[in-house]
Amino acid sequence: MKDRFIPVTSVASGTEQPVAADIHCLPIQVVNVCFVGDLNHPKDWVLVDAGMPKSADDIISAAEDLYGERAAPKAIILTHGHFDHVGAVEKLVDYWEVPVYAHELEMPYLTGKKDYPEPDTSVDGGMVAKMSRIFPNEGIDLGEHVHPLPTDGTIPYMSEWKWLHTPGHTEGHVSLFREKDRSLIVGDAFVTVKQEYLFKVLTQQQELSGPPRYLTTDWKAAWDSIAKLESLHPKVAVTGHGLPMAGAQLNEELAILNQEFDKIAIPEEGKFVDQEKN
Repeated sequence: MKDRFIPVTSVASGTEQPVAADIHCLPIQVVNVCFVGDLNHPKDWVLVDAGMPKSADDIISAAEDLYGERAAPKAIILTHGHFDHVGAVEKLVDYWEVPVYAHELEMPYLTGKKDYPEPDTSVDGGMVAKMSRIFPNEGIDLGEHVHPLPTDGTIPYMSEWKWLHTPGHTEGHVSLFREKDRSLIVGDAFVTVKQEYLFKVLTQQQELSGPPRYLTTDWKAAWDSIAKLESLHPKVAVTGHGLPMAGAQLNEELAILNQEFDKIAIPEEGKFVDQEKN
């Protein structure tokens, strides 16, 4: 079930997006993975997130295009463990023989001890929200290959970066930030496409939005995470879904999202919204 092909895609799929000299974003169907590392140092890079199920070959091919034949990362960093961010991780770990890091609270979902809640198809939104019933919610078991991120906010093999706990979408969701150039790798704390609407996903119509509604379980925490990320004043953001966003547009839209999160992001109804009301 968890390794089945999910029949959704976008016009951006497979087109690598350079974000900075050492940050490259690769859309795979409807989700992004990031390659972080200087192209002139092909043995010193990391992969952030691991894409959709059955995408290992695409990720390996893109890595070799960027860093050379048989290029392997130092590690894989996961923003969280949802199926579209860990789809290829088991095969990549076997192929590259590298460690995986995630927040301590994500560990039960990455060691086979716990499954995520089933997607909430009752949220108001478009076709993708309704389709989400076919999305896998099972945890995976990486065994001894997965490790908790250091508690001091540092990230192994990413010396200039820090991780921030940005829960809401999942309990242990993290975003990654580099102070020197204010680069932000967001995961799904916010996205730059209305992920619930099939046409917007297909066309990658860019607009900053909250985390995907059908898989977000704690809306108060999600709003608090937006406030935390806005306070960083990022200059560029790579999100889990949608095209990278930068500059004044990013800061203006992020400020609006923080101010009007209840109107823009939180669905009018849904099982997790209803739980918070009760």
